[in-house]
Amino acid sequence: MKQELNLEKIVRQVVEVSGLVSIYLKEEIGLLKRESIETKGVHNFVTYVDRTSEEKIVAALNLILPQAGIIAEEMGDVKRQKRYNWVIDPLDGTTNYIHGLPLYSISIALLDYDEVILGVVHEVNLNECFYAWKGSPAFLNGNRIMVSQSQKLNDSLIATGFPYHDYSMMESYLKAFGHLMRVSHGLRRLGSAAVDLAYVACGRFDGFYEYGLNLWDVAAGQLIVKQAGGEISDFKGGKNYLLGKEMVATNKLIHRELVNIIKDYFND
Repeated sequence: MKQELNLEKIVRQVVEVSGLVSIYLKEEIGLLKRESIETKGVHNFVTYVDRTSEEKIVAALNLILPQAGIIAEEMGDVKRQKRYNWVIDPLDGTTNYIHGLPLYSISIALLDYDEVILGVVHEVNLNECFYAWKGSPAFLNGNRIMVSQSQKLNDSLIATGFPYHDYSMMESYLKAFGHLMRVSHGLRRLGSAAVDLAYVACGRFDGFYEYGLNLWDVAAGQLIVKQAGGEISDFKGGKNYLLGKEMVATNKLIHRELVNIIKDYFND
């Protein structure tokens, strides 16, 4: 008989790891020089801070759950294991970070086969740590959080992300953006999908949508949203949101309304 993981204990250990790494990120932001910034692709940046942060997280997670593999933004999935795998974004919001904009985060999730069973998102500048595990409520710094109760899109604040390298759906994106500007309280683009999702979970945002996403951008945050009472889907309202590069996350009450608008503009 397989021994089940103590997810609450593991989450609390991961929260501690994210807190320690967040201190490193804050210390380094004033030392980062533009010449040390590398380009991975079009408008896609990486720094020694991303890599060092990832190394620190991986080393700590290997001690917490040695049998788990690693899927990380900078390392890739070269250390993937069959059952358990950590999914890590060591610095979600690198562009904000290199420009000194105080909004970026650490995102850590644990996969059991293809299911996310815990998630931690640590927003560094406000020192806000959002977390949840399978079967638990969602928490912010130890206090339970829940999604908003806005029942209509015209009473809602929506988050999104701008495409920075895949412009194939730019026309559709701009049309949807314009539509949503007119029928909501407004749209916000913070520059960290993990934070966007965490803010949906605690009710600061009522909904979020974006395309061009990677697993490490959303794995932790989407679980926190679900455990806070929210709903997640792809742009068609389906379940291909972890690996499908697109996601809609809401308080559940406005989900159908938001998805219907997005479907109108992002249809094949």
